[in-house]
Amino acid sequence: MDIASIVDDIAAEMKAAPHRGRVADYIPPLACVPIDRFGMAVIMADGTCHLGGDAEEPFSIQSISKVFSLTLALGAVGDALWQRVGREPSGSAFNSIIQLETEHGIPRNPFINAGAIVVADVLLGGNEPGSAIAGILRFVRTLAGDETISIDESVAEAEHRTGFRNFALASYMRSFGNLLHPVDQTLRVYFHQCALSMSCVQLALAGRYLMAEGRNPATGLSVVSPQRARRINALMMLCGHYDNSGEFAFRTGLPGKSGVGGGILAVAPGVASIAVWSPGLNEKGNSQLGALALERLAARTGWSVFQPAGPSTSSG
Repeated sequence: MDIASIVDDIAAEMKAAPHRGRVADYIPPLACVPIDRFGMAVIMADGTCHLGGDAEEPFSIQSISKVFSLTLALGAVGDALWQRVGREPSGSAFNSIIQLETEHGIPRNPFINAGAIVVADVLLGGNEPGSAIAGILRFVRTLAGDETISIDESVAEAEHRTGFRNFALASYMRSFGNLLHPVDQTLRVYFHQCALSMSCVQLALAGRYLMAEGRNPATGLSVVSPQRARRINALMMLCGHYDNSGEFAFRTGLPGKSGVGGGILAVAPGVASIAVWSPGLNEKGNSQLGALALERLAARTGWSVFQPAGPSTSSG
């Protein structure tokens, strides 16, 4: 199978696509990103890397960062995390407050905003926000093997200025005792993790441990256990696109996590780590062309967690 040609073809198709969605204009720096951008990076289990379009241009990964913060939180407190965050699809928008009242301040899953805020509270662990933020950045740099990955302070500051709904979610959970630190401190961690700036290449590199049963293929070191890697992938499949998760799973058959910066990290377990980016979003807040590109990639390669395991796919 010629993965390089498939990636090239999809990138060309996405560049020419007429309907690109709308950028996330409620975060001012994201509103300025040109909507014509499209990038794709596919990193195979053997280390082969296939790039298409603007794969090396950094963008704000936003909620994709929740995969990495969840991994860190599970490493810090283990399964005790699930006493404060659920593992069920929400069926609601990513910033919905409705379920928190009926479910006593326990968010449905760690990928909706409320759940990720609880995860950020766990990562604070009694420390100053700067320490937790530095730990997240260090972790992602280590996963990707790239010390140039950074946090865009202008995006973090803009989110702090405009994140009224997130302040409401955090305050509400604090009232139920499910936030242990001051709201402003927890949200400072959350806003900074969302402001991570990465390219498709860097993002696909950072996601390799979820493709490789919890190991970082570059170092051979364990990031998480194989069981935990499988469970994070399961959460990505069920909850990674909020109330659009079922549609994404139906069309791609791959675990994936989206962000309102237009990126999606997807995993073909044992085969590839994939990142796509197109800043225009659909009505559910997920990358319109990113999801379409992954659907076409899955169709042309046969990659799916529902596909019977076959011979390993290489660069062809």
